[in-house]
Amino acid sequence: MVRFSHPQHSIFTDHGRLLALAVPMILANITTPLLGLVDTAVLGHMVLPAMLAGASIGALILTQIYWVCGFLRMSSTGLSAQAKGSENALEQSAKVLWQTIAVAGLLGLVVVVLQTPILAVGKSLAQPNGEVGLHMQAYFSVRVWGAPAAMLNLALVGWLVGQQKTKAVMTIQIVGNLLNAFLDLLLVFGFDLSVTGVALASVMAEYSMAIMGLVVALQLVKGVSLRKAWFNSAARKVLLKLNGDMLLRNLALQLCLAFLTIQGARYGEVPAAVNAILMQFFVLIALGLDGIAYGVEALVGEAKGANNHSEIRRRTYQGLLWSTLIAAIYSLIFYSFGDGIIGLLTEHGVIVTAALPYLPLMVLLPLVGHWCFLYDGVFVGLTRASIMRNTMIISAFGVFFPVWYFTQQVGNESLWYALLAFLLARGATLAWSFHQLDKQGRLAEKR
Repeated sequence: MVRFSHPQHSIFTDHGRLLALAVPMILANITTPLLGLVDTAVLGHMVLPAMLAGASIGALILTQIYWVCGFLRMSSTGLSAQAKGSENALEQSAKVLWQTIAVAGLLGLVVVVLQTPILAVGKSLAQPNGEVGLHMQAYFSVRVWGAPAAMLNLALVGWLVGQQKTKAVMTIQIVGNLLNAFLDLLLVFGFDLSVTGVALASVMAEYSMAIMGLVVALQLVKGVSLRKAWFNSAARKVLLKLNGDMLLRNLALQLCLAFLTIQGARYGEVPAAVNAILMQFFVLIALGLDGIAYGVEALVGEAKGANNHSEIRRRTYQGLLWSTLIAAIYSLIFYSFGDGIIGLLTEHGVIVTAALPYLPLMVLLPLVGHWCFLYDGVFVGLTRASIMRNTMIISAFGVFFPVWYFTQQVGNESLWYALLAFLLARGATLAWSFHQLDKQGRLAEKR
């Protein structure tokens, strides 16, 4: 049994483990967008702009699928962390590893098998012109074969985070992104494969990262043999319930973000461009706050596996302390340098002028949003997916859409009022749910 309790422990002590887990994930998060930047830079230097447009749409289709399937990463982290904290840690960790690999492999194969209807839906939504559509299809038809590896990466990253191997995750991400950049240059400029080369580089990088992650994971569970009982009907039912709840949660979140993008486009070209710029502020705060959340997921999950209620509470409030500090730093940066950040993101004066009035909302964004990032991590560690599902649906349909509806007369700003209210509602409902479980002594309850 893993032991945590110590009479001198408080939220102000023993921050080393949390930061040791969080910092590598922050660095890994920073490197991940580079993959997209390299692809864009290479495509941007091709002869035809249609190549960049087509490949971008093809990549967006798969990215949205992978994002929705992010429940694989979350469920894998929670189950892996709890396994690490349990009495029979090695066997339980191996069980979770093989279960999540099986789910990831199945989902990846489903995407490959359904690639034709997926592409058709993507074309219907994007409605690209003839030349853009051809490049979109060329890119998608190659990149889709990386789906099994992409799904496996989600599962393996989650499992390794749960095992507190965030340095390994960081290394794999960095090596994979560097490999992708090298292959981009080699296949596009060396072998003249254009759009197909960019897609093939991503596929090769995805499989390379999956192999690296699998090697690390198998070394950690060395000596534990695969067991048929891990895939019986009872085990499948638990996995289906957990992943199903996470999927619904992700769909509700994606609906809100997609609505912001689509409705912004309806307001006109400039508001749509402004929203694209402002979303980068959201991406920036996610780099730091997600790192803290990852660390909390691992430690809270480990504490639950060890049936240690007080340690769950301690790690939660410790994480909240750090997320508050990071959020305050982000707000200070946005307050002091927000106009400069906008200037770096676009050189078009009309967009800069239109975006500047939104800066006060961007200053509020991390202060309002960090609660939901942190408590998402807590509930991932607790594998309380039904609470995550319910609070997300309440926040989406009970807050986001009503706030937008009743403020829509102000135009594009209404979308950002709705997003801020949505983030606040998510944080408040998750915090309330945590408090209720804590008060009832059910934080470490096995379900």
